[in-house]
Amino acid sequence: MITDSSYAVDPWLMRETELHLDVLPQSESVFALSNGHVGWRANLDEGEPHGLPGSYLNGVYERRPLPYAEAGYGYPEAGQTMINVTNGKIIRLLVDDEPFDLRYGRLRSHERVLDLRGGVLHRSCEWTSPSGTSVRVRSTRLVSLTQRAIAAIAYEVEALDATIRVVVQSELVANEQLPSLAGDPRVAQALESPLLPEENDASGNRLRLIHCTDASRLRVAAAADHLITGPPPTRHSSESSDDVARLTVTSVLEPGQILRLEKLVAYGWSSVRSLPAVRDQVEAALAGATSTGWRGLVHQQRAWLEDFWDRADVEVEGDAEIQQAVRFALFHVLQAGARAEERAIPAKGLTGSGYDGHSFWDTDTFVLPLLTYTFPESVAEALRWRQSTLTAARDRARQLGHEGAAFPWRTIEGSECSAYWPAGTAAFHVNADVADAVVRYVAATGDEEFERETAVELLVETARLWRSLGHHDHHGRFHIDGVTGPDEYSALGDDNVYTNLMAQSNLRAAADVVERHPAKGAALGVDDEEAAAWRDAAESMTIPYNKSLDVHEQHTGFTGHQEWDFQNTRPDDYPLMLHFPYFELYRRQVIKQADLVLAMYLRGECFTEDQKARNFAYYEPLTVRDSSLSACCQAVIAAEVGHLRLAYDYLGEAALMDLKDLEHNTRDGLHIASLAGTWIALVAGFGGMRHFADSLEFAPKLPEKLARLAFTVQVLRRRLRVEITNTSVIYSLIEGAPMEIRHYGRAITVSDKAPKTCEIPDQTARPEPRQPPGRRPDRRA
Repeated sequence: MITDSSYAVDPWLMRETELHLDVLPQSESVFALSNGHVGWRANLDEGEPHGLPGSYLNGVYERRPLPYAEAGYGYPEAGQTMINVTNGKIIRLLVDDEPFDLRYGRLRSHERVLDLRGGVLHRSCEWTSPSGTSVRVRSTRLVSLTQRAIAAIAYEVEALDATIRVVVQSELVANEQLPSLAGDPRVAQALESPLLPEENDASGNRLRLIHCTDASRLRVAAAADHLITGPPPTRHSSESSDDVARLTVTSVLEPGQILRLEKLVAYGWSSVRSLPAVRDQVEAALAGATSTGWRGLVHQQRAWLEDFWDRADVEVEGDAEIQQAVRFALFHVLQAGARAEERAIPAKGLTGSGYDGHSFWDTDTFVLPLLTYTFPESVAEALRWRQSTLTAARDRARQLGHEGAAFPWRTIEGSECSAYWPAGTAAFHVNADVADAVVRYVAATGDEEFERETAVELLVETARLWRSLGHHDHHGRFHIDGVTGPDEYSALGDDNVYTNLMAQSNLRAAADVVERHPAKGAALGVDDEEAAAWRDAAESMTIPYNKSLDVHEQHTGFTGHQEWDFQNTRPDDYPLMLHFPYFELYRRQVIKQADLVLAMYLRGECFTEDQKARNFAYYEPLTVRDSSLSACCQAVIAAEVGHLRLAYDYLGEAALMDLKDLEHNTRDGLHIASLAGTWIALVAGFGGMRHFADSLEFAPKLPEKLARLAFTVQVLRRRLRVEITNTSVIYSLIEGAPMEIRHYGRAITVSDKAPKTCEIPDQTARPEPRQPPGRRPDRRA
């Protein structure tokens, strides 16, 4: 894992058996806990040493000006940065007046364990102070999936070999000093002291701090309550100031005696509610958690996760590392969206401040598909957040001279935060990505109320954008010019295939949905003429194709560009965007991440099998994967066209993106979309799952290294289990009415009384395509 000697491979646990300060920031991301609303990085309980302190509330940010060398029309004027809110994790310990600090004395043992089934992080260590006194410290923390505002810690100190005097300080701390972050544009810009104090209180075992951000004017409250158990005489006192509220507990421990502190922390924030209202909000949440108690919270957490794993678990036989990685991925993607509840799902979730805490198209295209088939409630909430930002999206479209709604490339609260036009505003495909997520959710759930109240508006406004953005030429063909597709090394191209195919689907879906809901369509001003124009644009959409090469062009003219000089590009020149001007990248055949290949996955019905194979072979030697979003897409298509060994290697890259810190920025937070891509590579790649509006299809195949793959998906209130071996597959309906699915194109009906076993046909072997020099994924052993 991050360091092979200290990270053990276990099917249900992430275990760290030694503490290595050089990878402490990475481990803080890996062991982070969240519920989509509250996020706690895995900083050590005592607060120091740390890599990046991190306590986050989804949607809490500060505005900052976006500087430009030259101003330009349509450039966003302000950015948004997720801030580090009040830290409720800190529990400091003094042993005979010496601070418990692992940089001093002797650390005799250390272990941290993230329990993926229990949803808790355990820590245990034994430490001898510089003066020779030894203690054992144990802690368990959780961020509650059942009580959205609550995080909690149980902390124990045990004397080992002598009588000791201990002091425990449990704190709420605002405006922590953050390390200086610079150099890589993916790293969040740290804001110094973003929280302005409004109220502080300490009374008995309870603490409270309330602050307000300066520019964004968001009010943030944190409150804590404690239960103390220790030998007499154990005493405590409390105090508070603007940025610190502290409970101090003192005790004398004989060898074998334990001082235990249970700490419950409640968070709340609002952009509109008054100080008394936010105060009451956190006090009420804290009262509810106190009533449940620590043991009750732990029990609720495990029960909630047992239900999730029953619906979502993926079993892999033949590769223990991948088995652990896919469950790690499912756990963290769940944490990112479980209780987001009409808030964005950031690219890093709530595990770090990378990308300023922004949400991108990653969520709609990679994260929401996984959640659609495993935890669909969270998808409806994420898409309702998109709907809640339509006013800003409509305003942005008007500013750009277009109709409909233009969703932002990167944002927290809904307005555009991208200061670089070609890789931001021009990446209009984000609007079709939102529409794709809407269509998939409705197809998978049959949620008619969501379709009527949310989907219609989202599909109509995005369709209007495409009809406004594109144009018909004198031959009647519809073009969308000057856009950036998923490949950010090819900007401002005409008729990007991915964008055009996704827009085509968007236009058709909008026309269909207003036909099903004419009253909603009419309320939005849609008439028959507008819907017909959407269908006409979709039917005449231009899809560039190079007949001489017999491949699709990523965009018009792409295959005529000069190829990048891969032979003279050094390994340390990657990622290219940090070492070469964008101008050079934009006019060469070099691909940052899967673009046309992603189109072949999401709109696979638009390509023949031979076209997919030829396209994949052409674009594979040009794709350098300077993005964590690429490997999973390449895995899916590699598997589909018969390169199972290569698909397996790409699976490994997606699955271990953070566990092996492949992009060297796990310190800033996990790559949530790449984690979701682990599931995509297994289920859509080796499971061959494709879901169209009225058809659920599978074409399973396994690489020789895997003996078995099993997963469960939820579709239309049914729960289908798919169990694949190298020669056959069993389709079992665990719950719901009989359903028809397709196995390699053949319709079969599955019921809870009649699982179906189907043979897997022999696969056609193809010569494996080459990759750019030095950019082949690592071989899976």
